[in-house]
Amino acid sequence: MKHMFENTSNTKKVELLLPAGNIEKLDYAINYGADAVYLGMVDFSLRSMRKGEIITQENLKKAVELAHSYKKKVYLTLNIYAFNDDIKNLYNNLNIIADALPDAIIVSDFGIMNVIRRELPEIDIHVSTQTNTLNYEAVKYWRDYGAKRVILGREVSISQLHEIRQTVPDIELEVFVHGSQCVSFSGRCLLSDFMTNGERKANHGGCAQPCRWSYKLLEETRPGQYYEIEQNEKGTHILSPKDLALIDYIPQLIEAGADSLKIEGRTKSLYYVSAVAKAYRRAIDAYYNNQHVEGLFDELLKIGNRGYTTGFYLDKPDSDGYSYDISKGLAGADFLFEVWNRSEDLLKVKIKNKIVKNDRIEIITPDELFESEILSIYNDDKEEISVGNTNDEVWVKLSNLPENYKYAIGRTIGIKNKR
Repeated sequence: MKHMFENTSNTKKVELLLPAGNIEKLDYAINYGADAVYLGMVDFSLRSMRKGEIITQENLKKAVELAHSYKKKVYLTLNIYAFNDDIKNLYNNLNIIADALPDAIIVSDFGIMNVIRRELPEIDIHVSTQTNTLNYEAVKYWRDYGAKRVILGREVSISQLHEIRQTVPDIELEVFVHGSQCVSFSGRCLLSDFMTNGERKANHGGCAQPCRWSYKLLEETRPGQYYEIEQNEKGTHILSPKDLALIDYIPQLIEAGADSLKIEGRTKSLYYVSAVAKAYRRAIDAYYNNQHVEGLFDELLKIGNRGYTTGFYLDKPDSDGYSYDISKGLAGADFLFEVWNRSEDLLKVKIKNKIVKNDRIEIITPDELFESEILSIYNDDKEEISVGNTNDEVWVKLSNLPENYKYAIGRTIGIKNKR
């Protein structure tokens, strides 16, 4: 593929930045290839977590120390838009943040920025994409303010990124390369607030995602008579963009001057985080090793998606950039199990989707990808059973075993729901 930019001032190897919705996902993201992770603390993040060991005031330091034990970086998101009570709450948590000492704090609210800059000057500031930073003069402002990095809005094209880098070479630039997109401008949306009467505020971590709902047209003088906007019995998802996927454009992004390539998805599954990290890690390494790797886009089709688009990065998106038929991402491969332990030739697994004896499956690890067959399934008493159901913890015997079971994941073979 022809590169867009032959010269760049960016000589440092680009960072792969993955979401860490909980501590387990943090661990998997790093082992599957992340150079850094970003995580949110309860009350201050734009994502509300519900599963796993979520990041709280009590375990923030544990999460940071785990990443640092791998010599990887951690960025803490304090990117809500704050009211007075939020600022008071922030002051109550400053000692906890200072003790955990993340590598940077991602902020969008000017009040929170002032508090962090004044009270925690030893921690770098990363300016959130929610500040809508789209031009080099805005980047200069944040540089002069003292920010270490600016996370550019998704509306910035690759060529505009290059111009910003050439104009402002002395600040880090981060761009999104994969994941869900909001219909709003750089994620600043009030739909959820309005549709839930203020109970689920998008910019306080509670977005109900009304952009993914199905809508029909109601004519004002004919109450009760609904009209299809699209001729589809399911209505139409006129506000729901497809997911972003720039894995085929890693060289252009690097040469345009990106310092960090960011994956969206703190609420996504463990499988999503692992598979996406592995694919983009291979793409980045292939660039620096002057290699070409086939099949990486197909790997992304095996995870949940609403169809893929390049967003604004190549050209302004048209109607093809929206998912009109579905709101929920459909996975091309089912996440079957995560491996917890090994005893001789048996693996202890946590079932995510039903497995059956004699199933052909695919095993993915940080270093391997291969097909295998489920030869036997056993319960904890080592009694053979024919089916492992969702949420069961069972032992399985496979025809091929991973060299290292830790972080191994089982999934179905092939790509279904290819969109």
